[in-house]
Amino acid sequence: MREPVESFGAGVRLRIHAQPRATRSELVGIHDGRLKIRLAAPPVEGAANEELVLFLSRLLDVPRSRISVSAGGASKHKLLQVVGITLESTLEKLRL
Repeated sequence: MREPVESFGAGVRLRIHAQPRATRSELVGIHDGRLKIRLAAPPVEGAANEELVLFLSRLLDVPRSRISVSAGGASKHKLLQVVGITLESTLEKLRL
């Protein structure tokens, strides 16, 4: 099984299992080798993706411009890239 967080050249990649329409946005834990994140936004017109980027921006303390959805934009299984952060710093902030 692959790790939910891995380093790549300029930052980290995050494998996400997104659960939209939650009461609040929160990191729940690990689900099937992915970070499970509940999102307080519906999966309509990119709202859940935008909420995911904003949530991770606050959680990881990086500008949202450094976070991009690189795969799975219309799926609950997503791959995100965060530029300008180390694996160690990411794991510490995610408390994994």
